[in-house]
Amino acid sequence: MASVLVVEDDQFVRSALIRHLTEASHTVRSVGTALEALREVAHFRFDVVILDLGLPDLDGAEALKMLRGVTDVPVIIATARDDESEIVRLLNDGADDYLTKPFSVEHLSARMAAVLRRSRAAGGEAPPPSVIRVGGLSMDPLRRQAELDGTALDLTRREFDLLAFLAGRPGVVVPRKELLAQVWQQSYGDDQTIDVHLSWLRRKLGETAARPRYLHTLRGVGVKLQPPAPDPERPA
Repeated sequence: MASVLVVEDDQFVRSALIRHLTEASHTVRSVGTALEALREVAHFRFDVVILDLGLPDLDGAEALKMLRGVTDVPVIIATARDDESEIVRLLNDGADDYLTKPFSVEHLSARMAAVLRRSRAAGGEAPPPSVIRVGGLSMDPLRRQAELDGTALDLTRREFDLLAFLAGRPGVVVPRKELLAQVWQQSYGDDQTIDVHLSWLRRKLGETAARPRYLHTLRGVGVKLQPPAPDPERPA
């Protein structure tokens, strides 16, 4: 499992990439502009960035140079441009690989795996842990298993996806719009859908909206998952 940033302004392509990568058990964040991408890499650690060149605010080639100024995260260029001289220039400017649209999800997966292998071998890094742990909550995205204090949780597919997405960003307030885009692969929708799933998750986590332990809703802002505060009535 890898942490992936998708930088793509085409909503159709973006949603397709998010869906494929999420189904492959990767943790995905996505943005539509170069400046948003720079903010993301400044605040979060990613294993790989998939970068489109035709961005609305800044050409992807310039975005690549700016990314290289702040991070050494592997970057895979994904674009419709196929000029050989430009490909060579981008690789020389710091891109780790280059994919020409349209490409299959299998092709993307193979290129990502190769880039990640090279990156981890060069850095001497061990693969990231497959199990996410937040307090007494543990989630295994590869096996799609979740436990709370050692007891298995019976979650629906969507409940698991929502909880895993939030658990991958502990303490981070995730806007509802981003939840719809990343978990439901929708650019818009009814907030009630999120509220219903949060209600079901709270019941299974043994908490309520009035007395949250893991799931906290910030009205008008978003949702965050964080470890519960110590119980002052429970002996140490």
